[in-house]
Amino acid sequence: MPMPVTGADYKWMNLMMRTPLKSIPKIIRRVVQGMGGLAIKREYSAGGQAIAGGMYAGVLNAGIPVWTETSIVELVTDERGAVTGAVVEQQGRRATVTARKGVVLAAGGFDHNRKLRREHQSERYYDNLSLGSEGNTGDTLAMAEGVGAELANLDQAWWFPAVAPVAEGQAPSILLAERSLPGSMIVDQTGKRFINEATDYMSFGQEVLRREQEGDPVTDIWLIFDQQYRNSCVFAGGIFPRMALPDAWYEAGIAHKAESIGELANGIGVDRSTLKSTLDRFNLIAGAGVDEDFQRGHSAYDRYYGDPTQTPNPNLRPLGGTLYAVKMVVSDLGTCGGVMTDEFGRAVKESGEVIEGLYAQGNAAANVFGHSYPGAGATISQGLVYGYIIAKHAAEAR
Repeated sequence: MPMPVTGADYKWMNLMMRTPLKSIPKIIRRVVQGMGGLAIKREYSAGGQAIAGGMYAGVLNAGIPVWTETSIVELVTDERGAVTGAVVEQQGRRATVTARKGVVLAAGGFDHNRKLRREHQSERYYDNLSLGSEGNTGDTLAMAEGVGAELANLDQAWWFPAVAPVAEGQAPSILLAERSLPGSMIVDQTGKRFINEATDYMSFGQEVLRREQEGDPVTDIWLIFDQQYRNSCVFAGGIFPRMALPDAWYEAGIAHKAESIGELANGIGVDRSTLKSTLDRFNLIAGAGVDEDFQRGHSAYDRYYGDPTQTPNPNLRPLGGTLYAVKMVVSDLGTCGGVMTDEFGRAVKESGEVIEGLYAQGNAAANVFGHSYPGAGATISQGLVYGYIIAKHAAEAR
């Protein structure tokens, strides 16, 4: 059943077994809203979906024509090099659209362009693990570059750790709060921890890429947790507390269950003594509530998705009893490198010269936050802000 779940709702719904007095009323409220919507043939949404839906409704209400299944073929320029329109194609027919105020590139990144991703991000990028829109193949980047625009931050994406897909072609399942909750740790192919598990998802992917670039690639990632963890929280968005992990995960080799750390090491193919030492060290620092190795739980971001009933550190608890390991991959919500722009969203050349009539925003532009992730909603917020800035500038400038 569709439920309009906000980011704040997600945090508490995920902890339904740990904080029932706070979580259950939120769940009931959202279920009632979802059922009520279905009763009147509506499907309510929240968060980014709600914002996007409201914006699209505004477009329709304003009478702005929307051409679906239409691709851009090329940008049109005049003798001065200014962009004056675009050639588009729909169902085999081409048309030239003249733009008096300017052309805005807002076609997303190059999420599903493996060639570009191997060229700019990772030579090991062979599996298409992106959760971005299937139409995001970076076509506008080459067009912008063709009229002189500088491209920047092409090595960046909104990286997101996720459960490995069961089979090729299937989507991974994102892991957000799961990495922050106590009773879990993450190791690489050596059986050692290599990161603050609770760090923001973009920084997680950046660390994996940094190691590859330095010649020490992370080839396998395993999220290890115990039975108490499994009994306490929602996992991968749809596996509720106490539910068994899907049989298909075990059959595909992306999940393992064991009664000892040595047995688990054998299952995931890492050195037994190394993994045992890692667990012993982790349990020592988790028991003290201070992660001296990777500072898990030191930041407000880490603690936000932790378990407030776990003290002194909501992100740390020693692991014991039955153990599980789930294979992870670095997925993403889309790339965030593209056309370099100025403060008005205008495309610029490497020299800093503005390309008249051409704007870019969203994931078609170089991330306005650089290599940083300020928090949830970073993509849609810059889209909203620069959508306004660009429209205002274009309307007043020409």
